[in-house]
Amino acid sequence: MIPVTKSFIPPLEEYTNQVKRAFENEWLTNRGELVVELESKIGAYLESSKPLLCNNGTIPIQIALKLLANKGEVITTPFSYVATTSAIIWENSKPVFVDIDPCSLCIDTNKIEEAITPETTAILATHVFGNPCDVDAIEKIALKHHLKVIYDAAHCFGVEYKGNSVFDYGNVSTCSFHATKIFHTGEGGAFFCQDKELMQKLYYSHNFGHYGPLEFHGLGINGKISELQAAMGLTVLPYMDKIVAERKKVVDFYLNNIDFDKCDTIEIRKGTKWNYSYFPIMAKSEKALLNLIEKLNEVDIFPRRYFHPSLNRLPYIEDQIKMPIAEKVSETIVCLPLYFGLSKEELNLIVNTINQNL
Repeated sequence: MIPVTKSFIPPLEEYTNQVKRAFENEWLTNRGELVVELESKIGAYLESSKPLLCNNGTIPIQIALKLLANKGEVITTPFSYVATTSAIIWENSKPVFVDIDPCSLCIDTNKIEEAITPETTAILATHVFGNPCDVDAIEKIALKHHLKVIYDAAHCFGVEYKGNSVFDYGNVSTCSFHATKIFHTGEGGAFFCQDKELMQKLYYSHNFGHYGPLEFHGLGINGKISELQAAMGLTVLPYMDKIVAERKKVVDFYLNNIDFDKCDTIEIRKGTKWNYSYFPIMAKSEKALLNLIEKLNEVDIFPRRYFHPSLNRLPYIEDQIKMPIAEKVSETIVCLPLYFGLSKEELNLIVNTINQNL
C-alpha cells in the first residue's frame, strides 16, 4: 500500500536515548530539560526566534485568538484544515471568509478590505501546503485597519520567505508538529512571536495562567508539551536536511513526469524557500478527480482530498456565503503520496496511473 504520507520514524535507539534522559531526570512534563533544549535547537535551526512548544498545533491558534481576536470578526480563508475555522468559533469569534487566489491557494489579499467591518479584529490566514501568503499585503492591510494577524503555519517548518523564516511574520505564527508533518514530535505544535510582551502572555496562557509556581498572571489552559514528545523532536531534528532533500526528489519527479496538460498544481510564491511538505494536483472536474482516485485505489495508492470540503460549507457555519474559487479547488484537488522513503518503482506507478486516467 502507498499512503498519502508516512511519519518519519527515527532510529529507536536514538529515541530511547533521549527518553532515558527524561527518566533519569524523573521529569516527564512541565517544561523539563528536553522541552527547553528542543525550543532552543528549533530556533537555531530555523534562524528564527525561539518557539514556545505546545501539546498540539490547534491549541496555539485557540490561544492566539483568545488573546487577539476579542470575540470579534476574524477574516479567514475557506481553504485550510478545519481547525482554522473551528478554533475561531470555539473562541466565540465569527469567521468571515475571503476567497482564495487560484494559483497560490492562499487567501486573496485583493478581497480582504471589502470584508472588513467595524467588528473586524483580526486576520487568520493559512500558508497553504507551506506556500506563504502575501504577507506584505496582509501587513499593510492590518496596519491600515488596526487589525491583528495570526498565521496558521502548520505546514511551514523550514519555509523561508525573502530570506526570513515564514514564522517571523504576523503577530503570532503557529505550527503543527503532528506525526504526519515534515518535522514532528509525535503530537505537538508551537507559537512563534516577535513581541516579547505578547510572548509572555502566550506563555502563561498555555500553562493555566502560571508565571512561576505561585504566581498567576491571567487566564490559561493546559497547552504544555511533554518530555516524551520533546524526546521525539530532538531525535527527528538532526534528520531535517535529509528529510527535505528526499522530499524534494519526490516533488521534482512529479513535476518532471506528470502530464500537466491534464491537471494543475500549486504555484509557489516567488522568493520562497519551500519545504516540499505536500504535492497537490487539481483535476479539470470533480468527476475526473473521483475517477482518478478510484483508479489509484485499485492499485493500492491512497492520496487524500485535502482540503475538502471548503470550510464555508461546514454545517455549523451560519452564513453560507459562496466562495467560488475555494469551492472549485476543494472539489478537484488531491494530495499525492509524499514522504521519506518513497521508491522509484512506487513513484512510477503513481505517475503512470495518473497520466493514464486523467
